[in-house]
Amino acid sequence: MSAGFEVNERIAADSVFVAEWPLCQLRLMDDRRFPWLLLLPRKPGLEEWTELAEDELAVLAVEIKQACAALGAVAKFDKLNVGALGNIVRQMHVHIIGRSVGDAAWPGPVWGQGTREPYSPEAREALVERLRALPSDAD
Repeated sequence: MSAGFEVNERIAADSVFVAEWPLCQLRLMDDRRFPWLLLLPRKPGLEEWTELAEDELAVLAVEIKQACAALGAVAKFDKLNVGALGNIVRQMHVHIIGRSVGDAAWPGPVWGQGTREPYSPEAREALVERLRALPSDAD
């Protein structure tokens, strides 16, 4: 499934690799303002979730739920946002974002709000290691 799969250069520049799950690559968005994960189905040329086969959609749903649980295990937030937009980056990807009342973009969307604030290298690596250490149904 992943032969020929490549991460879009913008996603690669703005996020860091966490894990390979059965369908998706899990990535941490490198923006300390928001707890934020990305899921990228490892299928070359995929732009829309509707292009996935029904069995792949079932796996995607499970992996979204797993990513939501992982985010909740490493961060505190008031509301969980899940979305697949793709207006700027066409490659199919799902955002899992923890939102809190009063965060940098509240109550609007996170896209286009302010400037991304990368984690320090130490904080980013510690968060990635915490995510990797979590038990996973996707393993």
